[in-house]
Amino acid sequence: MSTATGGAGGALRPYVITRGRARAAHARLGLDTLLTALAGEHELPVSATREERTLVRLCARPTALAEAAARLGLAVGLVRVLVSDLIGSGRMTARDGDRSRPDTQLLQEVLNGLRRMR
Repeated sequence: MSTATGGAGGALRPYVITRGRARAAHARLGLDTLLTALAGEHELPVSATREERTLVRLCARPTALAEAAARLGLAVGLVRVLVSDLIGSGRMTARDGDRSRPDTQLLQEVLNGLRRMR
């Protein structure tokens, strides 16, 4: 039997953690987005969840969204909502990974070198 917090595999716990929200306000949070806490967990409001406090502690050093979710043992979508809240309140920053296109000349040189190795 599941508990009030969702128990094994229940859906209530994620609903409670995100306060009923399923989407993050900051939609551009990718798996490789680096998160950095700007405040210590002691600076969070009394209403902050245990997961938010742990997330702030984890992100004292830049941490990828995917890594934070794995360490928290929570779904990435759920962590996105929490991170979005922390960004909105000024307690965390997010920096996208390098999304620039690779230099095609460099890629061609690598490919040619690999072909020569055969």
